[in-house]
Amino acid sequence: MKPRSQSLLPAAEVAHRKSEEAMQHFGAQQSRLSAAERQLAELRRYREEYAGHADGGVPAHLLQNRRHFVDRIDEAISQQIHEIARRQRMLDLASAAWREALARERALESVIERASERERTHEERREQRDIDERMQHRAPPRTRHT
Repeated sequence: MKPRSQSLLPAAEVAHRKSEEAMQHFGAQQSRLSAAERQLAELRRYREEYAGHADGGVPAHLLQNRRHFVDRIDEAISQQIHEIARRQRMLDLASAAWREALARERALESVIERASERERTHEERREQRDIDERMQHRAPPRTRHT
């Protein structure tokens, strides 16, 4: 029969793999959030540059086109803000999943450690009993008479 610590190793390997996968998913979500934040910053810079041009001497239809374009940029900024909020929620979920998977992995490692320690202690006691038993059955040393 397999020792308990050995029988738990496959479960520990699965827990470790799930923890690694959760960490990778968390990292991917962090990257996606960062990319969305960079895109928002670019949109804001672009809006600032485009809206900051002087309007003097520009025909009315071009001014109207510029205002419509700035409005579209504002709409894109608003959508990007919502996207960032969505990405943040996804990151929070991924973070929670990773923490949970890591906690499971560590708990299982702790169970295996305790089981291994009990097995070592049991084996040491068994060996000591065997030694004690052999010592009891050993013939007493002979004494020489001269």
